[in-house]
Amino acid sequence: MPGLLRRSPAPASTLVIGESLVDIVERSDGGREEHVGGSPLNVAVGLARLGHPVSLATHIARDARGAAIGEHLAQAGVVLTPGSDTALDTSTATATLDAAGSASYSFDIAWRVPELPEVPGHLHTGSIGALMRPGGVDVLSAMAGAARGHTVSYDPNVRPDLFPGRETAVTEVERRIAVSDVVKASDEDLQWLAGRSLDDDELADQLRSWCALGPALAVCTLGPRGAMAILPSGRLVTLPGRAVEVVDTVGAGDAFMSGLLSGLIDAGLLGRSDAKARLHRSRGQALSPAIQRAVDASAFTVTRAGAQPPSRADL
Repeated sequence: MPGLLRRSPAPASTLVIGESLVDIVERSDGGREEHVGGSPLNVAVGLARLGHPVSLATHIARDARGAAIGEHLAQAGVVLTPGSDTALDTSTATATLDAAGSASYSFDIAWRVPELPEVPGHLHTGSIGALMRPGGVDVLSAMAGAARGHTVSYDPNVRPDLFPGRETAVTEVERRIAVSDVVKASDEDLQWLAGRSLDDDELADQLRSWCALGPALAVCTLGPRGAMAILPSGRLVTLPGRAVEVVDTVGAGDAFMSGLLSGLIDAGLLGRSDAKARLHRSRGQALSPAIQRAVDASAFTVTRAGAQPPSRADL
């Protein structure tokens, strides 16, 4: 599908704000592995691999783990914004596996927002960094400021162990949705926020309630079943998943997010106020290819171990 990968003449540059960390896996046999992670970092890397200019404002230290993160970003072509390396220690998330492979998690995360550059075109944020204080307050302020003249996207990427109580989390998530143009969540995110299981009709109703707060486009991933979305017109669209051999699902949601943003950027629907206006009046024929790219990017990622989003050539 050559048209799916068409690029706009002047693609919008994206500023991503959020956490970078190192995932530590401790196996029952005593083995130990470390991998660079963090949802916003993964989205930034995914966008860069798809050929888009992107910078990341984050909070890492000038230690060995921070150096690993810096190298990972540099290899992908992501620019680290000045002041992002002033943490005392680089944050970690540790997964301890038992003999059956079940994991228990512990986190050592500190999050502060560095001094932010001017938003170049589009602003994306999400996950822990969008809510965790004190940095989460500054993220919301940055989103609200950017929304006056730029497009903003948000992925709650719920982390129950690190989020506040459900009622508080719902309030804080909705405050960020209200200043966003594009929101994406998984069915598991929506069910945790609702406090109960939701069928597809109820998931769609939740997306509609989010759109009523302000976003032009709200998307819910459905795992191997694909995705559903509410368009600016209020119409519901669904796209099926792709049948692939799954290695693991690490980074699948982040690859979906970067694929979605990539498709919207190429369609000229993300960036400054003119792109924002186009997005809010867009119809399915303009938006469906971007959602399809998101599905394809996510499907590609689950065929490889770890958070390894595709390049434009891969798609």
